[in-house]
Formats: sequence, structure tokens, C-alpha cells
Amino acid sequence: MPRFMSIEEPRHGRAARFSLFEYGFRVFFLLAGLYAALGVALWLPVFLGVLPLPVAVSATLWHAHEMIYGFAAAGVAGFFLTAVPNWTGAPARRGAPLMALAAIWLLARIAMLAMAWVPLWLPAALDLAFLPALAAAIAGPLWRSGAKRNLVLLAVLAALWAADLAMHLDFLGVAPDAGSRAARVGIDVLLLLITVIGGRIVPAFTTNALRAVDPALVARSFAPLDRATVLAMALLAASEAATGLGPVTGTIALVAAVLSAIRLSFWRGARTLGSPILSVLHLGCGWLVLGLALKGASAFMEAVPEAAALHALTAGAIATMLVAVMSRAALGHTGRPLKAHPATVSAYALISLAAALRVAAPFLPQVFVPLLEMAAAAWTLAFLLFLAVYAPILTAPRADGRPG
Repeated sequence: MPRFMSIEEPRHGRAARFSLFEYGFRVFFLLAGLYAALGVALWLPVFLGVLPLPVAVSATLWHAHEMIYGFAAAGVAGFFLTAVPNWTGAPARRGAPLMALAAIWLLARIAMLAMAWVPLWLPAALDLAFLPALAAAIAGPLWRSGAKRNLVLLAVLAALWAADLAMHLDFLGVAPDAGSRAARVGIDVLLLLITVIGGRIVPAFTTNALRAVDPALVARSFAPLDRATVLAMALLAASEAATGLGPVTGTIALVAAVLSAIRLSFWRGARTLGSPILSVLHLGCGWLVLGLALKGASAFMEAVPEAAALHALTAGAIATMLVAVMSRAALGHTGRPLKAHPATVSAYALISLAAALRVAAPFLPQVFVPLLEMAAAAWTLAFLLFLAVYAPILTAPRADGRPG
């Protein structure tokens, strides 16, 4: 694998050791990057009818499930397993317990890929075991910390699991036609998580960076606006679960878009353009605003395809925010400077290019397939670049010699 890192290697006279299971972000950020690249590279020829896939569901529904509960769930797991010890002071999961959690995720992905060759209850059981196992890993520290507001994260995981259950009930034939709506609800729950966590980290990181230049500069946050935005996103998920994408859900999406845009405007994103590792967080929030606006519009206007909204929210908002957090956390938690490598900056740009092409494709049916192919190529290249930079970082010891 090419060595992109120009950052100085660890000294301290120690032989390098394999550190993949020393902290949760390491293994799950690596798995997220690998699965993002492989998943889309595999799915495109299946979607185009070039390659048969041994799964018992439609290629589109399989793709939706695996991007939510494969790629995104791995990124979320890496974040939670890293953030919760920081928030609570509890020891981080490492070694055998972390290996077991990663094994559940990996076995579920293999089983989901081989659905046509195994009893359908097996991939369902493995896949549905992962989020409860993740919740069990973080619930104790969250409860003992006394910071009850963080317990909402367990409710988010429960809602995400419920949507996963509904998808599997569709796959098993128990609840036919539930999978598509459940996938949308799963996306909504991830967007709620982005809204909650983004509202904490984006203004905080931005303020830290701005004050280094001018102590008077801050990214402003307003508690009533934050609460209203989170409430709108929660209502969006609930409305989608209850009624699908209709006038009520569309109206809530438009309200959420406006609130998210107002909130983002106070975070001084234009001041971060010189720091890609920071500005990419604002870019991800911008994709969220655009995707919500498109989702709301698609409920009222036939000219706005829902597929465009879904991919602005997934390939745009969710993927950008996950890569932004993964690239920043991996550097910070391995004792490296918070500066994005040029290859990482290229990955940021390619993800947004892939999202833009995928959003444009439903509007341009005459060139839908070429746009889809270009989007898949940009996406896959983005995550290969991410892996080229971060696989060595995630598997090697901290640069400063500290544990973790």
C-alpha cells in the first residue's frame, strides 16, 4: 500500500505493533472505509445486471440496507466507542471484547451477501445482534457518568435497530413491502444523530479554530434553536415511519431544512475554508440542508424525484459527516496533528462529487447510467484514498507513544 503519510513515525525506540484492536475507532473506521469502497463497487454491476448477486431481495433494497447497517453503522460504532470513554472517563473497549463486536459486524455482512445460500433467519439474527451489542458496550459508562442527556444516544440506537428489524421482517416475508419505508426511517434516524452530534462538535471545533486567530470570533449556538432542530428531525423520522413521504412528512422536512440552515449560518463556516478537516464538517451540514429541502419538495412536486433527496442525505450528508469525523478522530486519537493530508482532501471532494452526480442522475434520465457510473467511480476512489492514508494510521501505535 502506498505510504501517503508525511507525518513523522513514532520514535521511542519501540518496534511497531499491530494496534487495530486498541481502541474502537481503529477497527470500525477501517471496516467502514473498506465496506464503503467494496459495497458500491460490488453493487453497481449488480444493479446494471452485469453481475448476479446471491441475495434474496432486490439489489436496491440490499444496497440501502448495507449502506445504512454496514457502512454507516460501522462509522457510528467507531464514533460511540471512542466518544463515550472520552465523555465518561470509562476505560475504552479493546482486545477480545472489541474483536467480538467487530466479528458480529463482519459475520453479518458476509451473511447478508450470501442470503440466497443460507436460511434467511441467519443474516437477520447476526445483523440484528450488532446494534444491541454496541448499545451494551456503551450503556454502562453512559449511565454511570450521570450525564443523562447522553442517554438519548441509546434511544437513537434503539430506533435504528427497530428500522433494521422492519427491513428484516420484509426480507423474511413477515411484513411485505415494509423494507423501503424502514430504510428511509433508518436514514432519518442517522440524520437525527448527525443533528444531535453535529450540533455539539461543529460549533465547538469551529470556535476553537477561530479563537486561535481572533479570540473574539466564535461559532454561535442557541439552545432553543438546537432543541427545535433536533425535535424537527425526530418528528421527521416518526412521521416517515407512520405515514411515509406525504404532505405531513414533506412539511416537516422543509421545516427541518430551514431550522438546520439557520443553525448552520451561525457557525461561521466561511471562516473555515483554509482548514479542510474543519470545513468538511460544515460541508456535511450543508448537504443535510439541501437533502431535507429536496425531500420536502419531492413530497409536493413530481418534478423533484425522491431519489435525489435520498442521495443528497446519504451520499452527501451522512457519508461526508462520517468521513469528516473519522478522518479527524483518527488523527486526534493517534497523537497526530489535526491536518488533512492532500489525499484526504481529495477524498472529501470526491465524496461530494459522487453525491452531486447521484443527485443529478434522477433529474437526467437520458444520461442516468453514465452519471451513476461516474458517481460510483468517484465514491470508490474517495474511499480508496481514505484507506491509503488511514489504514496505516489505524493499525499502527499512536505517534506520541501513549496507549490507545
